[in-house]
Amino acid sequence: MPDYLMLMHNDPPKAASDSDWTTYIEALAKTGKLRGGSAIGGGVCRRKAGTVPSVTAHIGGFIRVEAESLADVEALLAGNPVFENGGTVEIRELPKTS
Repeated sequence: MPDYLMLMHNDPPKAASDSDWTTYIEALAKTGKLRGGSAIGGGVCRRKAGTVPSVTAHIGGFIRVEAESLADVEALLAGNPVFENGGTVEIRELPKTS
């Protein structure tokens, strides 16, 4: 079963409370699909040569889940504070490598 990242963008019109996140993460953990997650702080981009791009500032956190399909992950968005408050959640598959 593949893993997916839910990348939370910093664009919800209304900020979520800590209790909103606690409720959502606890519900997600009960599904058995939660594999971790965190807020994402500041950082830097580095490259050996050439112009260095800016840090991707519009992503504020991630949640990693294991799911059968993209549709299965989309069903897990119910209750997500970013999603529920009108913000963007980007879902990306983490391909299995050998």
